[in-house]
Amino acid sequence: MGTCATCGNVYEKTFTVTMPDGEQHEFDSFECAAHALAPTCEKCGVRILGHGFEADGVMYCSAHCARKQGITAFEDSI
Repeated sequence: MGTCATCGNVYEKTFTVTMPDGEQHEFDSFECAAHALAPTCEKCGVRILGHGFEADGVMYCSAHCARKQGITAFEDSI
């Protein structure tokens, strides 16, 4: 039995996520893992579950949000 790092639930099917620096986190669901580890958009604050957009080390969920912050290098897909 493991304990979820996000919600504290004790669960028999927890899983471990190992970060690039070797730090490990245990979770009971992908939802808890995303809540704890997914980056947030600098403009709107949503969790970025896809690739997102990165400019100068700052993450954005979309080209739209990046443009609102003055980043013009990204375009929306058509």
